[in-house]
Amino acid sequence: MVVPYKHEPFTDFTIAENKEAMEAALKQVEEEILGQDYPLIINGERITTEDKIVSVNPANHSEVIGNVSKATEELAERAMQVADETFNTWRKSSPKMRADILFRAAAIVRRRKHEFSALLVKEGGKPWNEADADTAEAIDFLEYYGREMIRLKDGLHVESRPIERNQYHHIPLGVGVVISPWNFLFAIMAGTTTAAMVTGNTVLLKPASTTPVIAYKFMEVLEEAGMPKGVVNYIPGPGSEVGDYLVDHPRTRFVSFTGSREVGTRIFERAGVVHEDKGQKWLKRTIIEMGGKDTIVVDKEADLELAAESIVKSAFGFSGQKCSACSRAVIHEDVYDVVKNRVVELTNELSAGDPATNEHFTGSVIDQAAFDKIMGYVEIGKEEGKLVAGGTGDDSKGWIIQPTVFVDVDPEARIMQEEIFGPVVALTSAKDFDEAIDIANNTDYGLTGAVITNNRDHIEQAREDFHVGNLYFNRGCTGAIVGYQPFGGFNMSGTDSKAGGPDYLIQHMQGKTTSETL
Repeated sequence: MVVPYKHEPFTDFTIAENKEAMEAALKQVEEEILGQDYPLIINGERITTEDKIVSVNPANHSEVIGNVSKATEELAERAMQVADETFNTWRKSSPKMRADILFRAAAIVRRRKHEFSALLVKEGGKPWNEADADTAEAIDFLEYYGREMIRLKDGLHVESRPIERNQYHHIPLGVGVVISPWNFLFAIMAGTTTAAMVTGNTVLLKPASTTPVIAYKFMEVLEEAGMPKGVVNYIPGPGSEVGDYLVDHPRTRFVSFTGSREVGTRIFERAGVVHEDKGQKWLKRTIIEMGGKDTIVVDKEADLELAAESIVKSAFGFSGQKCSACSRAVIHEDVYDVVKNRVVELTNELSAGDPATNEHFTGSVIDQAAFDKIMGYVEIGKEEGKLVAGGTGDDSKGWIIQPTVFVDVDPEARIMQEEIFGPVVALTSAKDFDEAIDIANNTDYGLTGAVITNNRDHIEQAREDFHVGNLYFNRGCTGAIVGYQPFGGFNMSGTDSKAGGPDYLIQHMQGKTTSETL
């Protein structure tokens, strides 16, 4: 019997025992994991290549996390052939057996929770609490998707007649290409990979090139949990070479991608090409999550301290490098000055630095390209609004940017419209609640949002009119929990694939009806 799902609790690092355990895990990671060489894994075989991806600590870019073998087009083809052949047997495996692999993997990660979180601090630049939440979410995906597969294994109810017996169930699609992101380098990587695997598909996993080591360590967990060789194949490599090749491949059945709008729309377009001359006889499915320009709306009838805290925490948690991060706030003009001033006060209390010390709310941004892009937007913001906090960065040792606030910004300004993906938030005012909702909806995105109000009518109005995939009331706009708040957005935020929800696994399968005359 499988017990009901319940999400993994977060660690309280104010408790001395937990703090000491995390410090010990960081030391363990430094001594045993950092600086090692990591091969590809194809059909269970470790393959080393001369060309390497060098993963570095974004808070200390002289510290090498690992040297990871880089896949080539030839190796990608080899992995595809393995996955295609393995699918013939894996698709017929017991759904319960596949779920059991996820449950065992969850248990392994849970036992080594601080070790994985410590690696996230080092490879992803995550503060302790953010790393712990990332690891907890990875466990949640394993536990939740395992239970969902058990629920779906016997099919869905359809009607029959005395003369016939009808059944409706789902079958796997085939080979899936999973392209995972660097920001939730464990949770999303694990969730997208195992959702594809537990549904009976085989997987080619191409993790983000900035964070490939955590994906390798997860491969070791899956192997320990009993996953047969060839089911998931680990092939890190450049998107322009390996990624494009696999997206275009006629044997690819679906692509699961989380990342930027630019890359996501490009994958969507390429996946839409049918290579009939190469034997492709299906339309490739895409499961794409691309990002957001997420807004917190503050009504005049609101807890203003809650509003300011929600804006600051949602904007600057993990340096704003979340597709759900609050990158703009729309505040009723009657309370605008109060909230604005409090946001500035709270922001000025924050510091940014190496997250390994557990002394900073904000850690690093992921790499030099991100640092340059964000600082470029800071310069744009100086032309479009008033800089009232932060605005500085230092890339001499790590890629550190101070939490930054712009105020009195026009809703059509670039920093109010374009995804910055960094610790930058822009504030504007609205004359009434209707205008606030209009401004909240005036972007190309539709991922998350929040409304801070004590007005019940305005809550119900926002529930209908605020067009985002995840809408929160009287809290921040980040932190969706698997199984509790299925996550995914509209418009240029993606294909509305609600990760951690009851219909997510079905997107990795196809429906089949059988009807037997009696």
